[in-house]
Amino acid sequence: MDLGISGRVAVVTGATRGIGAATADILEAEGARVLRVSRGEGIDVTAPDAADAIAARAAGPVDILVNNAGTSFARALEELTDADWNGLWELHVMASMRLMRAFAPGMAERGWGRIVNVTSSAGKRPSLTNAAYSVTKAAQASLSRVFADSYATQGVLVNSVAPGPVSSPLWVDDGGLGDQTAASQGLGSRAEAIEAQASRVPMRRFAEPEEIANVVAFLCSERASDVTGAAWSVDGGTFASIL
Repeated sequence: MDLGISGRVAVVTGATRGIGAATADILEAEGARVLRVSRGEGIDVTAPDAADAIAARAAGPVDILVNNAGTSFARALEELTDADWNGLWELHVMASMRLMRAFAPGMAERGWGRIVNVTSSAGKRPSLTNAAYSVTKAAQASLSRVFADSYATQGVLVNSVAPGPVSSPLWVDDGGLGDQTAASQGLGSRAEAIEAQASRVPMRRFAEPEEIANVVAFLCSERASDVTGAAWSVDGGTFASIL
């Protein structure tokens, strides 16, 4: 399917691995010019001047923004520090807000834009594994709706995508959520922790990054011309709701 975004300029944050990398690959394959944003490339999205740095490196006015940068860790509610809460708030909410605030007006002036915020099923159904992650992802989804309603009449469509567990480095790498969950729950191995998590998903498996990225890319396209303000669950049925 031709997504109709050839020549569009796209910014994807957290784009060196997992969902972000897969999204950038798909957008590039569709002909978009993609700026892959990451700390490794010298841009920290939590910096107040991140939008200026991104604009300076983009190949033109930004048409598509994917706020994917994010992280989590396994930590009980009573163990979360103020620094934990503030760090995830800055990364998931303030960074997304600043980039939308910077790029949405230009999209509106040109009469076309797409913004997708990658949230989480944990923002719809709070997880006790990391309350700060759940709360900030819920706030990010609410922020998406605010921008969607603010720009809908100007051709800028804003949506969020809420994945469940994904076979990305966040979960499967050494020291990642698989290892952390195994340690916190007294499980024998990373594989055992991942299997236990997958058993809670109706499809009984983790998603692959490309499966999430396909939906993100669709929402970035001409084909999603009547979709805004949505919070699409792409989670194997994890969030049990008909809405």
